Amino acid sequence: MLGYIDPSVMTYAIQAIAGIAIAIGAAFGIYFRKAKKKINNKLGIDENKNKEVESDEIVVKTKKEK
Repeated sequence: MLGYIDPSVMTYAIQAIAGIAIAIGAAFGIYFRKAKKKINNKLGIDENKNKEVESDEIVVKTKKEK
């Protein structure tokens, strides 16, 4: 017999299920990236070959230099 289920119990259950789903998705994403990186290294593929990289240099001009 299932009787009365309090609404607060259901919201807690929904949050727990959502948390588990998010954790599984994050773990899958991490392992997928690691596997992809290992495969690319073995095949000699460079993911960053065609990407442009900006320098980390920051130039600040004072009022006198303008």
